[in-house]
Amino acid sequence: MVAIKEFVKKNTVMLIAFAAATLSCVFVPFDKEYLGYFDFKTLTCLFCVLAVVCALKNIKFFYTLAKKVVQKFKNARMSVLALVYITFIGSMLIANDMALLTFLPLGYFVLSETGKEKYMAFTFIMQNIAANLGGMLTPFGNPQNLYLYNKFHIPNLEFIQIMVIPFMLSIAMITVCCMIFVKPEPLTMKYDIVRLPRAKTVLYLVLFALSIIIVFRWIPYWIGLIVITIVLLIADRSALKKVDYPLLFTFVFFFIFAGNVARIDIVKEFFSTLMDKSTLLFSILSCQVMSNVPSAILLSQFTENYTDLLLGVNIGGVGTLISSLASLITFREYTKHNPGHTRYYIKVFSVYSFLFLIVLTAFAFALKFL
Repeated sequence: MVAIKEFVKKNTVMLIAFAAATLSCVFVPFDKEYLGYFDFKTLTCLFCVLAVVCALKNIKFFYTLAKKVVQKFKNARMSVLALVYITFIGSMLIANDMALLTFLPLGYFVLSETGKEKYMAFTFIMQNIAANLGGMLTPFGNPQNLYLYNKFHIPNLEFIQIMVIPFMLSIAMITVCCMIFVKPEPLTMKYDIVRLPRAKTVLYLVLFALSIIIVFRWIPYWIGLIVITIVLLIADRSALKKVDYPLLFTFVFFFIFAGNVARIDIVKEFFSTLMDKSTLLFSILSCQVMSNVPSAILLSQFTENYTDLLLGVNIGGVGTLISSLASLITFREYTKHNPGHTRYYIKVFSVYSFLFLIVLTAFAFALKFL
């Protein structure tokens, strides 16, 4: 029973997606059109990126990289800022949820070892916001980006042009928050010496480059899938076991749900009307109640305005605790280390997250009228 509760707790979003997909099948019986629901390129690219990131984590590549950056700073403000920036940059390269799973433990380690636990909630929240908003700049930074990038065949330069201004505003807001709310108190700590295995490091970085290449459509995605899977089967099978398969199945279930919903006339008409009125607004609002990944998959069935949809499901990743899977990951990690501060965390999280949501939403609408 304990194992079941733990499974449900860790995979709540996947189970909700499964329930939604199952319910939708009642209204749309199985037929050959189901095969057209799935975006196999998105699933393959996501699997490849997650697998290689797991391999790099196994050799402590990201820990070592982050440690070297943090070691250069001698006070709490700059160390917190470094942790947040590392998460921000990491989300652009290894996806937001993997960036958090990689760098939240480092944030806990730094603050607990230096006696600065008072900044724990703030640091986790800023890392969470950085992961959600930092990933907006690249097609592989957020799972919903990868899906929309492939579905609408968005040109690389146009993708960056759409996201670069809110991306820069996010950097500025995160930096200001860290400078204001963290004091430049001195820090001292010891670090474990970790030596990276040179051969595996080079190999995994090459695989990571390959996974990025298939995201950008420079080679067929099935080539990357075959090469990366075979190499990891030989070099590090545990990396394949540690892939976030619930995330992949979440995509599968929401593909089924979204595909079925798009075939129900009354629902299709309702969502089409909403999206015609304001794709940007309703995509942001949708994320607040059903998270950004399912929102992107569902709403993409009812609009061709990928610019506003892309902006909406990225900006909408901040706000409520359920607006992004990454936010739930952060909440889980924080409460694991601080079980008696759940209500405090939710209160502080809501203040900062809604502040970012309001400012970015207002800015996005202002851009539309310039």
